[in-house]
Amino acid sequence: MTDNPSSEPQLSIRLDPAWFAGIFRADAIRRDTLVTLVAAWGDDDVREDIICQLDALAEAVQSPREGELDHLVDAVEGAAGMDDAEIRIDLARMLRLRSELDDAIERAGRFNPKAAARPVLLSKVPNQGRGAAA
Repeated sequence: MTDNPSSEPQLSIRLDPAWFAGIFRADAIRRDTLVTLVAAWGDDDVREDIICQLDALAEAVQSPREGELDHLVDAVEGAAGMDDAEIRIDLARMLRLRSELDDAIERAGRFNPKAAARPVLLSKVPNQGRGAAA
């Protein structure tokens, strides 16, 4: 595991060791997934369906075909009644993540700084602030 300089590593963005890709960590998504799976496990009928779907996924992991794992993971999620893998992030965390992402983009874009430059979004929107209809 690489060092994560974030003040909140369980929800963070860092660079891979080669500084070519970012790594987004959101432990809450895994936690919520496992809690949802275990909560559904309490129903005997649902548990049997989850076990069947997990068995199919386990078999496919041995020699996956393109798209097969995604389909089987979706089947497990469906059997367990899982929601989308998302979490709510308050403004303070959004700002911290933006700072971490900006830092990661700057370092990852070291060979192409123009591509990594932060765009000025509002100046590129035509008629912004002039009351014109879109």
